[in-house]
Amino acid sequence: MPATLLLEQSLNGLQFGLMLFLLAAGLTLVFGIMDMINLAHGSLYMIGAYFMASFAQATGSFWLGLPLALIATAIVGALLEISLLRRLYGRDHLTQVLATFAVILIANELVRIVWGSQPVLLNAELSGPVTLPGGMPYASYRLAIIAVGAVVAVLLYLLVTKTRVGMLVRAGASNREMAVAMGVNIRRLFTVVFALGAALCALAGAMLGPIFAVQVGMGENILILAFVVIVIGGIGSVRGALVGALLVGIVDTSGRAFLPLFFSLFLPPQFASAAGPAVASILIYLLMAVVLYFRPQGLFPARG
Repeated sequence: MPATLLLEQSLNGLQFGLMLFLLAAGLTLVFGIMDMINLAHGSLYMIGAYFMASFAQATGSFWLGLPLALIATAIVGALLEISLLRRLYGRDHLTQVLATFAVILIANELVRIVWGSQPVLLNAELSGPVTLPGGMPYASYRLAIIAVGAVVAVLLYLLVTKTRVGMLVRAGASNREMAVAMGVNIRRLFTVVFALGAALCALAGAMLGPIFAVQVGMGENILILAFVVIVIGGIGSVRGALVGALLVGIVDTSGRAFLPLFFSLFLPPQFASAAGPAVASILIYLLMAVVLYFRPQGLFPARG
């Protein structure tokens, strides 16, 4: 196996894992603090990508449009929490699933009305390759995604562990009833956390938009991976979301790259190319099953 291929796929896995972390961090905080199953989380990822495409076109710059997309999606998330989700906190999980699934359908149709059914083009301003140590060329935009994801992960860690807001978030994730008893304004905390999660979704959608298609329904598939991440990492744990996202990103990317090569050793090329991605998509669920067998509450549970 060439060392350059191993390095390239490791970087791809790191990039994908960090973007999954942006999705999973908001989702695990919402799930851990609010005890809320929010299937509409992927729709915020989609809306953030569409906002990004619109603001990038309006401003003529990808990087100028990025903060505008984050702010707009955070406002949408806060409004969604205040208008609908706040009424679901006391309901059972089945009701939450049905209600937020309805939000997915509504969001998809609203996007079709505003932006149309065709995919929207989103171009990044960093398109050329750079040469890494060892002479390997690698896409500069993917390196930018890794840098942005790493910076946000550090900032989110500092926010959760070193600030008063983070203390309230950790208290709500560990014991919501005690936090309320100690005088925490839980409604305001929920709105802030949900808006932050929506902004993280928008960041992931904006950064992945130039790589994947910005299209209706783009949030559903990646939402499944985000749920896998928080189950592996532990519900309510930002550290667990980061570790779980990196594991899922590396396993998924490496499996799709290397399993076809492995199967080509004893299968015809057409079967190897088809079997590799199929088996790779199973690996992340096998990883989740193994983690849950040894750690039923995840790697770093917030509770207990």
